[in-house]
Amino acid sequence: MSAGNLIDGRAIAAQIQNELAVRVAALKARGVHPGLAFVRVGEDPASKVYVGRKEKACADLGIFSETRILPENTSEAELLALLAKLNSDERLHGILVQAPLPKQIREAVIYSSVWADKDVDGFHPVNVGKLMLGDPTGFHPCTPAGVMELLARSQVNTSGAEVVVLGRGNIVGKPMAAMLCQKGRAANSTVTICHSGTRDIKAHCQRADILIAAMGVAEFVKADMVKPGAVVIDVGVNRVSDPTAKNGYRLVGDVDFKNIQPIAGKITPNPGGVGPMTIAMLLQNTVRAAERM
Repeated sequence: MSAGNLIDGRAIAAQIQNELAVRVAALKARGVHPGLAFVRVGEDPASKVYVGRKEKACADLGIFSETRILPENTSEAELLALLAKLNSDERLHGILVQAPLPKQIREAVIYSSVWADKDVDGFHPVNVGKLMLGDPTGFHPCTPAGVMELLARSQVNTSGAEVVVLGRGNIVGKPMAAMLCQKGRAANSTVTICHSGTRDIKAHCQRADILIAAMGVAEFVKADMVKPGAVVIDVGVNRVSDPTAKNGYRLVGDVDFKNIQPIAGKITPNPGGVGPMTIAMLLQNTVRAAERM
């Protein structure tokens, strides 16, 4: 198929941000200015880029944001002390702690310390529990929530569909599966989670109506693993060596896009697919948090 089968994440994210702009204006009209804090520990190059993009998105939408940068050797106690201050700061409706964190800091402890009603990343145990229970009052993790919007706004019929999720991580794989099997919009699917312990992953993939790749393995999904006409969502971001590139590397997804696009019914490009949606969902969660005040 031609480029007509592309799911344009940038266009859909822009549509969502236009919708959010109306809600932000309504909040400001009643004296509420949505606020979001970013916390970055260390100088991980990818983290710096990701936080920069999120800061720009906030500025474009009129959301107040501030970024706290801590050194690589920050202790867990020091980070917890900062989060306690941010939790009690009435200007802030959301708090995002950028992963990865240095090895001396336990991510689970940190995610649990952000108040659930400011946890716009959707990682607090209360929000994870609400997701599993189908309680819409919690915040959903941004990347799987973005995938759900991509499917819904691209008119992909998920009801009764066979969905295969590659990856069982807490950030994408597990919540993705939980969201897809709920009763509701862009859901009601039959979901299989595949991972490193799965026997014959290829056979599972070949029967998928919708294939979501979130394994973190460069171009793992090959054309012979995809059923013709299937919807393919590529969540992965992987760095591979490329001597011809300016930096000596290039970024690729978990899907062999060039060879799969011709047979897919719909497919996300990478970049320009899931990435912009993750930021759009962060903004949406922040606006929701402000609306509750």
